Amino acid sequence: MAIYHFSAKVISRAAGSSAVAAAAYRSASRLHDARLERSHDFTNKAGVVHSEVLLPEHAPDEWHDRERLWNDVEAAEKRKDAQLSREVEFAIPREMKQADGIELARDFVQREFVDRGMVADLNVHWDMGTDGMAKPHAHVMLSLREVSEEGFGAKVRDWNRTELLTHWRGAWAEHVNTRLAELDIDARVDHRSLEAQGIELEPQNKIGPAASRMFEQGLESERLDEHHAIARANGEKLLAAPHIALDAITHQQSTFTNRDLAMFVHRHSEGKDQFDQIMAVVRASPELVKLGKDGRGEDRFTSRAMLETEQRLERQTVRLDAERHHSVPDRHRDRALTRAEARGMVLSPEQRGAFEHVTDARGISSVIGYAGTGKSAMLGVAREAWHSAGYSVHGAALSGIAAENLEQGSGIASRTLASLEHQWGKERELLTSKSVLVIDEAGMIGTRQMERVMREAEKRGAKIVLVGDPEQLQAIEAGASFRSIAERHGAVEITAIRRQSEEWQREATRQLATGRTGEALAAYEDAGHVHAAETREDARANLIDRWDADRQAHPDASRIILTHTNDEVRELNEAARNRLRVAQMLGQDVGLTVERGERTFASGDRVMFLKNERSLGVKNGTLGTVEYASAADMRVRTDDGRSVAFDIKDYAHVDHGYAATIHKSQGMTVDRVHVLATPGLDRHASYVALSRHRTQVDLHYSKDDFAERSRLVRALSRERGKDMVSDYTRVPEQVPKPEPAPTPKNEPEVRRNPFAGMRFKVQPEPAIQQAQPLDAAVARYGRALRDIDRMQRQRLNPIISQVHALDRAAKSLDAQRPHAAEDMYAAMNKDPSLIDEAAQGKSARAIQAMRLESEIRVAGDERADRFIEEWQTRTRQFLRMQKMGDPLGAERAAERIDYLSKSFHRDPELESRLHRRSYELGFKPREGSTLSRDMQDWISRSRSRGLER
Repeated sequence: MAIYHFSAKVISRAAGSSAVAAAAYRSASRLHDARLERSHDFTNKAGVVHSEVLLPEHAPDEWHDRERLWNDVEAAEKRKDAQLSREVEFAIPREMKQADGIELARDFVQREFVDRGMVADLNVHWDMGTDGMAKPHAHVMLSLREVSEEGFGAKVRDWNRTELLTHWRGAWAEHVNTRLAELDIDARVDHRSLEAQGIELEPQNKIGPAASRMFEQGLESERLDEHHAIARANGEKLLAAPHIALDAITHQQSTFTNRDLAMFVHRHSEGKDQFDQIMAVVRASPELVKLGKDGRGEDRFTSRAMLETEQRLERQTVRLDAERHHSVPDRHRDRALTRAEARGMVLSPEQRGAFEHVTDARGISSVIGYAGTGKSAMLGVAREAWHSAGYSVHGAALSGIAAENLEQGSGIASRTLASLEHQWGKERELLTSKSVLVIDEAGMIGTRQMERVMREAEKRGAKIVLVGDPEQLQAIEAGASFRSIAERHGAVEITAIRRQSEEWQREATRQLATGRTGEALAAYEDAGHVHAAETREDARANLIDRWDADRQAHPDASRIILTHTNDEVRELNEAARNRLRVAQMLGQDVGLTVERGERTFASGDRVMFLKNERSLGVKNGTLGTVEYASAADMRVRTDDGRSVAFDIKDYAHVDHGYAATIHKSQGMTVDRVHVLATPGLDRHASYVALSRHRTQVDLHYSKDDFAERSRLVRALSRERGKDMVSDYTRVPEQVPKPEPAPTPKNEPEVRRNPFAGMRFKVQPEPAIQQAQPLDAAVARYGRALRDIDRMQRQRLNPIISQVHALDRAAKSLDAQRPHAAEDMYAAMNKDPSLIDEAAQGKSARAIQAMRLESEIRVAGDERADRFIEEWQTRTRQFLRMQKMGDPLGAERAAERIDYLSKSFHRDPELESRLHRRSYELGFKPREGSTLSRDMQDWISRSRSRGLER
C-alpha cells in the first residue's frame, strides 16, 4: 500500500512569488532574476536527485537553460498580479529504486504535460525523513502559455479546467500502479479521497523538506503541526473504532496479512507509541477474524463485516438455489430451439445443456464458459424461451462495454450493475417474481456488490443467471464471488471453443483457460505468431508493421491492438494513425481538446468512447469510425451500424480506437488481434488478450522487458486470482476464561476437587488428538470434495476451479501425512457422511477412518477385498442401468469401472492377488493377457451389448 499524493497550485506575483526563485529552490541551483536584479542561490539544498527541463515541439531550444526559461516567463507577464506558473507535486512510491522513480516521474510529465504543449521543469527530490524512511517526490513547474518558435503566446485557459486536474490525479494513480506491477512490487495507490473510498479518516497534508527541517531545528511549522495533528486525530479514531482500519483494508481484498495491517496503521498514526497502541487494539478487536495460513505460510485475517457479507451471500444463494418457481415449460423451450435452428443457430450439446440448466425452475443458475464458447448465443435462445413463458429478461454487467456486448450477442436489453442499483435505490425498475436477471462477466463482480444484487433478487423473488469465466480478469473489489457460488451450488461448463477458426488455436484457448499458459504460448510460437525484439520501441514498431501489412492484406477484417497500460495504448494509437495518414486513408485533421488532452481527429479515424452516455447510446469502450469531425462536433459510425453525433463541449470522452487496454477488451470478438506484452501482465490478462480473435493473434515482446523466453512465460503465467474468506479454515475463537475471584483474607482456601462434575465412560472411545494443521487440511479436503459431490449429484461435471481446489487440498493433506489424500478419499467414498463432517470442521471421525484406510492400503488381501467389493457393486449398477434403459447412468457407472480397471497398473502386488481371484470379478483371465486388458475388453463388450439393445 504505497502512499498517494498529487496536488497542484499556481505560482503568482500576487502572493509575492518569483518564478525564477521558485525554480532555483526546486532545482537546488543558483539563478539570476533579471526582473528583480538579484540572484537566488539554493545550491546548499540537499535531496535533489534529478533536474531537467522538458520542452514541447517548436519550443526554443535555449529554454533548456532553466535561467533563460523562467526569466522569459517573467518577461512575458506584465501584470503585477500575474500568474506565472503552475506547480504540480506528486509522491513517488518509496518501494521503488531511485532510477525507477525518476523514470516514472519523467514518463508521466512527458505524456501528460509536455505532449499537451506545456514547458515542464521537473525536479525529483529523494529526501529522508526523521524516521529514516525515504520520502521521494517530484516538483513540476509548468508554463501557462502556448509555445511557438518565437516564444510564448496566449494563455491556454483549457489547462485550468477542473476536469483536467481530476484526470491527472487518476492518471498518476494508474501510471504508478502499472509500473509497480511491472516491477513486481506488491503495493498499490488509490487516487480517490478517503471519503470516496469509504474510509472515515481525514486526509493528511503533504510535508515538504522545509517543514521537516524546521521541526528538526526546533522551530514551529504550522503545516507540520497540522500534519501531525491530523495523523494523531486519525490514530485516535482508529483507537476508538478499530473497525475503520479493517473496513478500509478489506475494500479491495477479502483477506490480509500482518504486513498489510501495519502499513495501513503506519500511514494513519503519529509516532511509535500510537502505532503500537493501534496495532494492539486492532489485533484485540472482536471485528478481527483470524483465518488459516496462506500458501506462503503467512497468517491471514479478515474483518467480521467481510465474513458476515460472505455468510449473507451464501445464505441468499442457498435460498435462491432451493427455489423452484421459474420453470419454463418444454413447449416454450422447444419453440425457442426450433426458431434458432431456422436461423441456422444449432446449439452444441454443451450449449444445449447450459440452455436447459438456465431455463430450469431453480432461482439461481451459473454457466462457466471458456472464452469464445458461444455463451451469448446460448443466452439468446434462452431469452426467447423466457419471453415465450411470460418472463421479463434483464441483462447486466460490471462495465458498460460488457453490458453492450451481452445485448448485441443475446438480444437481452442490458445495462451496468451500478445503473441498476441506482434505479433500485429510487424504487424504480424493480425486479419481480417474473423477472430473470442475467449477469455477464460475473467473475469481475466483487463480493459486496454480488451480495447486494442477490439480496434484491431474493427480496423480489427473481431468478438470477450468472455467466462468466472465473479464470479471466478478476474483480476490482474484494472477493471472487462468482467462483465461490459456482463451486457451492454447481455450474454448467461450456468448453467447446467456437470463436477461433482453427482447431490448434481452440486448443490453445483451452490451455489458457486451464492455466497451461506455457503450452499455449509454445503453440503460437511454433506457428510463427510470437515475435521478440531487442527493445520495447522495436517491439512496438514491429507490431505496427505487422498491423499495417495485415490491414492492407485483409481490409475487410475487424482488428484491435491490445496491451496492458494506457501509456502504451496512446503510443500505439499514434503510430497506427500515422500509418493511415501516410496511406492517405484519413480526411482533414482537426485538432480537438478532449478529456485526455489534445488530440487530432479526421474522417476515417477509429475512435473509442470512454464514458457511458445513455442519450447517445454509447458505453465506455464502444468502438466506431469517424464520419465527420469539426472543431465543434463529431459524427461517428459505431461498429454496430449506428450513427452517433455529438458536440465536443457536451461530450469530450473520446480517444483514438486503434489500440485498447486488455481490461477494455473482455467480451470483445474481432477477426485479428495484435498484443504487446509488458511485465504487468498475469495469466488472467494474457488469457483474455490471446482469446479475442477469430482468425489470428500475434504476440510481441521485447528482450529488455523479458530477457529470456522463460521470463515471458513466467510473467504471463502468474496467478493473481482473488481469494474469499471461505478459502481458508478459520481458527476457532478462544473464549477467555473468567479470572477466579480472590480468596478473602483470614478465610481458609477451599481446594476444589479437580474431578468434580466430570463423567467417565467405563470403556471410553479412543480419542485421537491431532495437530491443528492436520485438522485444517482434512477440513479443506472435505470442503473441496463436498463441492464436487454436489455437482455430481446434479449430474454436472465438476468445474475447473473445483478440480484445482481438490488437487490443492490433496497436496496439503499429503504434506501432513504420506498417502493421506488417497486414504481419506477411500474413507469418504466408503462413508460419504464423513465428507460433510470434515467440511464443517469435525475431523476426528474422518482422521480415524483415514488411519484405518492406511492400514487397509498396506494389507494386500484387504486391498484386494476392497477392490473386488467395489468392482462387483459397480458392475451390478452398470448392468442394472442398462436394463432400466438409463444410458447416462450406465455410462457414469462404466466410467468408474474403467477407472478401477486402470487403477492398479502401477501396483503389481494388487494385480497379482486379483489375478488369482479373477473368478470373483466375473470373468476368466486369458492366456498371455493382462488383467487390466481383460477388464477393458469386458467393459467394451458390455457397452456394445447396451448399444445393441
